[in-house]
Amino acid sequence: MTRPSIDLFSGGGDTGRLMAELDWARTPLGPVSGWPQSLRAAVRLVLSSRYPMLLLWGDDFSQLYNDAYSTLIGDKHPAALGNDVRVTLAEGWDVLAPLIEQAMATGVASWVPALQLLLERAGYREEAYFSVSHAPARDDEGRIVGVFTVCSEVTEQVVGERRLRLLRDLSVLGDGRTVDVDATGARLIDTIDSHPLDVPFAAIYLRDGTVLRRLACTGGDQGHEGALPDTVELADPGPVAYAWGLPDAAEGRPTQVTDVADRLSLPAGPWGDLVRTALALPLPSGDEDQPLGVLLAGISPSRGLDEAYRSFNQLLAQQISVALRNAQEYEEERRRVEALAELDRVKTDFFANVSHEFRTPLTLMLGPLADALTDATAPLAPVQRERVETAWRNATRLLTLVNSLLTFSSLEAGRARSEARAVDLSALTTELAGVFRAAVERAGLTLEVACPPLPRPVTIDPVNWERIVTNLLSNALKYTFIGRIRVTLDTDDEEVRLTVADTGIGIGDQDLPKLFERFHRVRGARSRSHEGTGIGLALVHELARLEGGEVRVASRVGVGSTFTVALPWSAARRTALTGPPVDGRGDAARAAVEEAMGWLAEPDGSVTEPDRTIGPAVDELAGSRILIADDNSDMRAYLTRLLTGQGWRVRAVTDGRQALDEIHRERPDLVLTDVMMPVMDGFDLLRRLRADPATRALPVLVLSARAGGEASVEGLSLGADDYLVKPFAATELIARIRAAIRRARDRIAANPATLDPASATTRPAEVTATAPASAVEPVGDTSVVPAAPADRNGLGDVLDVRWAYPSAPTSAAMMRRDVRRTLGDLDVDPDVLEDLLLAASEAMNNAVEHAQRPSRPEVRVRVQVGVGLVRISVRDFGTWRDRRPAMDRGRGALLMNAYGDVRLVSTLEGTTVTIERRLADPA
Repeated sequence: MTRPSIDLFSGGGDTGRLMAELDWARTPLGPVSGWPQSLRAAVRLVLSSRYPMLLLWGDDFSQLYNDAYSTLIGDKHPAALGNDVRVTLAEGWDVLAPLIEQAMATGVASWVPALQLLLERAGYREEAYFSVSHAPARDDEGRIVGVFTVCSEVTEQVVGERRLRLLRDLSVLGDGRTVDVDATGARLIDTIDSHPLDVPFAAIYLRDGTVLRRLACTGGDQGHEGALPDTVELADPGPVAYAWGLPDAAEGRPTQVTDVADRLSLPAGPWGDLVRTALALPLPSGDEDQPLGVLLAGISPSRGLDEAYRSFNQLLAQQISVALRNAQEYEEERRRVEALAELDRVKTDFFANVSHEFRTPLTLMLGPLADALTDATAPLAPVQRERVETAWRNATRLLTLVNSLLTFSSLEAGRARSEARAVDLSALTTELAGVFRAAVERAGLTLEVACPPLPRPVTIDPVNWERIVTNLLSNALKYTFIGRIRVTLDTDDEEVRLTVADTGIGIGDQDLPKLFERFHRVRGARSRSHEGTGIGLALVHELARLEGGEVRVASRVGVGSTFTVALPWSAARRTALTGPPVDGRGDAARAAVEEAMGWLAEPDGSVTEPDRTIGPAVDELAGSRILIADDNSDMRAYLTRLLTGQGWRVRAVTDGRQALDEIHRERPDLVLTDVMMPVMDGFDLLRRLRADPATRALPVLVLSARAGGEASVEGLSLGADDYLVKPFAATELIARIRAAIRRARDRIAANPATLDPASATTRPAEVTATAPASAVEPVGDTSVVPAAPADRNGLGDVLDVRWAYPSAPTSAAMMRRDVRRTLGDLDVDPDVLEDLLLAASEAMNNAVEHAQRPSRPEVRVRVQVGVGLVRISVRDFGTWRDRRPAMDRGRGALLMNAYGDVRLVSTLEGTTVTIERRLADPA
């Protein structure tokens, strides 16, 4: 070959050297020396380009191309040089021919993005995509004799975007909030079925104990479901299950199945070739040793099973696992809600039935008691009258409680009805408020009532309105110690408003959202009495809704509370019932005032001396000093009467604080205390007495309405000498008091040093006792804490929980949801929680963006909580890639360090970022 011929191919790289060595005389182009100048120029242009270029010249479409193009045709190079393109790319010529012929016929260049071609360049019929431009090539006379082809392969981009769409579609189905597990599996399979080029067939198996159950299956209408087992007994899987790799995948070992075509004839891919390979992949779960199930996924015969394809299938399994786990959690939550709803229904029915059953014996109690009190022909003696009045008052109170429970259960069950009548709401409200005036003034408060006449009557159930007003006024009196209670009624064009405002203790912001929940009581709130069911405000809320209105509350601790019942005029203009009114009007108000009077009956603080005319004639315990602590005035009076009848000196107080003061002033022989009292309850009193050396040996007998073993065990474990449940027999109480006093005196006789002579006159310094472990409530949800070795800093003592997420941008949102729910259950300060979520999100984003070639396509997150400290660890499984400064100006690191103490440890196995933060920052 002459020197000019060699110079033509110089600078063309490896392909140029091969072209220089080729015997062109044996090709349709002939020797290089005879090539026209236009062909030479075209060859120089092709070889000098670094972009893939192909020149087709002459009627035989002889091929001349550069190094960049040679890589696109794989093992067809270098045989393609000088040969007919129709032979080299025979499998794709039906797609290329129209484009080439159009360029040569019209002389107009064309461009086609993402052109799908069939190539056989790697030993199989491959699905490939190219962006291609065809332009005419002219000879020295200007005739079109060939085509310039400029192309670039975009297979990875097209296939990658297609796979990402599938993963995105699956993630949309992963919320699990709308369907059960079976329906979620069917929706997942339907979504996968719409992407057959990447997943020709798929089957999802779920573990149920030692059995794998096929949840859903797809892959076309080839009848391949018969080739896959419906269930697999993991204890004895059988040859079919082993052939599909299901047992190994169920144990956490991914398995490649290479003989699919022997058991399943399934054409797939764009060219309809048979599927030959499948992957059996474990579905991740919270337990690494026991996967949730198995995903069996077919591999496209038109794509090689490279690392990218394997990673895609791993992400596919993780997305399916997330969706199924969410669906399982949703099902479990739904079952819990249904069980609670059923329990609530049963409880409501029970309350209604029991309340009805209580009415008959209460009627037979109240009737004879009222007859005895009003019988002028056989008047009661003063002592007997006092006893009967006590029984009548408490039977009336019991009837009120029964009526409240019956009303509430009817409301809960949806059986309550409003017996609406046209009433003068202003007059009715003024009358109801007036019933409380004596009780309010006796408490040293001022009652202000401002209920001007309304422009028109209001249609409402007067009994329900009475219950609303009575509960609000009773509540205000119970929690107000100084100032006033104001009742107002006003209206505008939209609604009628009842407002009950007080200057009481107020309600904290944390309790306001739960205020109208049944049985909710504000813990530690100061009140005139600890008695109550906890349904008063819930009843107000439900009755207001029944009448078509609503209840609103505004409150500040230490300032007071304002309750507003708003009735829209649209609800207040209902059709009124006619006929006689329902019986019972006024009963609720009178019963509430009677109960309130009991709160206000303060003991005078004096000692009640024994009645020498009754009781034992000779008794070594005569004159013993008994201190009673109980917030119920009738109970104090009853116990005082009962114990003085035994020849004992009795002093009565209303709460534990007053009892403690009396004990320090004059030591009694025995303390008889209730448990549930305002200011200081009986258990707190007991703790303080046992923590003070001067009163450690003082006999304490606990009375309580809290029945059950737990209550008595708690009282006895705190040091009570005895525990008696109400109602009790008077003889049993007296016997237990006698036994307790005698035991105490026997101890003193055996060891006189146990009696502190100064304790009766000298008040010791205040002692603060720590509650024993049995009285301390556990913190957090211990059910989520797995068994793990204790951290040296105590981290994990409260909580230690872990998650695994796909290494994908969407995982940060899932992580934030899980961490927020977990730490939110521990009442973490909202600001601290938001800081931790920001820092953890940055760590998660870094793990997804920086980890290169991860050994596992996942990110693991661990949350540990100890006393006052929380740690969040984020770990990836790839090598670290630093960002260029233009990509990350340090914002991620600055955010993480701003919101916690951050440490980063990078190894060959991956990178772990640890964020620590105090739960409560020091002031």
